[in-house]
Amino acid sequence: MARLELNRLEKSYSPKVTPVKDISLSVEDGEFLTLLGPSGCGKSTTLRLIAGLETPTSGRILLGKENITFKRPGDRQMAMVFQSYALYPHMTVYENLASGLKLKKMPSAEIKERVSQVAGLLGLADLMRRKPGQLSGGQRQRVAVGRALVRRARAYLLDEPLSNLDALLRERVRGEIKQIFATQNVPVVYVTHDQTEAMTLSTKVAVLNDGYVQQLDPPDRIYNHPANLFVAQFVGSPQMNLLTLNCQGRSALLGEAKIPLPEMPTLPDRIVLGIRPENVRLARSSDEVAVRGRVYLVENLGMHNLASVEINSSDFQPFTLRALLPTNQNWSEEEISLVLPPQDIHWFNAESGNAIFGQ
Repeated sequence: MARLELNRLEKSYSPKVTPVKDISLSVEDGEFLTLLGPSGCGKSTTLRLIAGLETPTSGRILLGKENITFKRPGDRQMAMVFQSYALYPHMTVYENLASGLKLKKMPSAEIKERVSQVAGLLGLADLMRRKPGQLSGGQRQRVAVGRALVRRARAYLLDEPLSNLDALLRERVRGEIKQIFATQNVPVVYVTHDQTEAMTLSTKVAVLNDGYVQQLDPPDRIYNHPANLFVAQFVGSPQMNLLTLNCQGRSALLGEAKIPLPEMPTLPDRIVLGIRPENVRLARSSDEVAVRGRVYLVENLGMHNLASVEINSSDFQPFTLRALLPTNQNWSEEEISLVLPPQDIHWFNAESGNAIFGQ
């Protein structure tokens, strides 16, 4: 067992610069954890703390039952894949794969065996005599991953390894990485700002912002049950509709519609309603509780149109509700009625931003 555990980890460079604040989480054998968040949220610093490239201000890092908080990077039995590939340009693919093992003075027969196994796994067997300059971006990325795999580490760390690839190549290599690390029964920690990578690769996602973990859950729960407004807004494309509404009794007011509120101990004056554009649908009958509005912008997404609908309110500022609509009609300037299914609505406290569960 090589369970990776971060216990109240903090990194401060000065009283005003603390990129990592009180992060606690664990990664079990075979788990793929992604640290997801915007630039400056603390995800890369957290990875560097795990790798030993930075020293924490406080907190502990455990691998298995061993405290590795202050161990040197080379003594942690971890392998890291960097964003920039970090390949030796004067070495062949074989030499790049074998370089770390040679530094450890491993027997040449074992080096050949490990390199051969990894080359077969990654489809590099026909490229062993080439140098990095003769490889495509995807091939160079596979060599970088292979150099980590030959070490047979107790944990793997990947720092935005796909960010230098174009969109089509990124999609293909993403699938390869998912397959490769599914066979490694050790903790994997992956850093990205790309939510698609996080949702498709991970068994768990830690959404970070301002140095704190906002939510730590499997991808489907991150998407379907965001813990707060930040997670709701950051995860999902198109973004979730988030509307701050006035309340009247047990209803929230949206245009002329009254949206029933969830069960709560006290009824608020204002509340935030969240619903994803793909969950907003056209009204089918006059019996449904619908919101009327005018389409003022249509964006063609291929299979759907993303329509921005203006809904008049009793306040001076109208609301904008975005919905995915069929492409078989020109919706521009249309007056339409939309339904917000109760089971797809998310409610958030207007002051704290935290989700109100139990609806």
